[in-house]
Amino acid sequence: MTFLFYIFAALTLVGGIGVVVYKNPVSSAFAMILSFLGLAALFIQLDAYLVGILQILVYAGAIMVLFLFIIMLMDVKAEENKTFRGGAILGAILVMGGFAAALVKVLLDSRIGEGKLAPLAESEQSDVHAIGDLLFTQYWFPVQIVGVLLLVATVGVVVLSKKEMK
Repeated sequence: MTFLFYIFAALTLVGGIGVVVYKNPVSSAFAMILSFLGLAALFIQLDAYLVGILQILVYAGAIMVLFLFIIMLMDVKAEENKTFRGGAILGAILVMGGFAAALVKVLLDSRIGEGKLAPLAESEQSDVHAIGDLLFTQYWFPVQIVGVLLLVATVGVVVLSKKEMK
């Protein structure tokens, strides 16, 4: 199991690095899919099957198809030859340093590995049941609004990228 953890962790990291390093947005999107698949495998190893399957279905499947569709509609040739200015690189380094500092603080303050998780009592609901109950009762309207917003954004990209016919 440890061997597979290192394989999938390396796959996730290589995909994440590929997202940043590739200049072509389509290659970067495919690297993100690779990273999502590695992350899903890590979730499945942690016995979080629902999260792993949702990672594959929602992120590596639906969201990445939407990303690739929008990338294909954009004019990526004009963006490929751009170079970064010094201010943008400095800003990226500052954001990365702040994120790393926050991550180190959270890891130092966490109590990971100090004890085992208590099993679910017989009367308690599982997390999957609780999430499904909330999504289909209390939060059904916001979920539908997000779906409509994604649809409107996709239609907007198609309209904006449509070339005028002469």
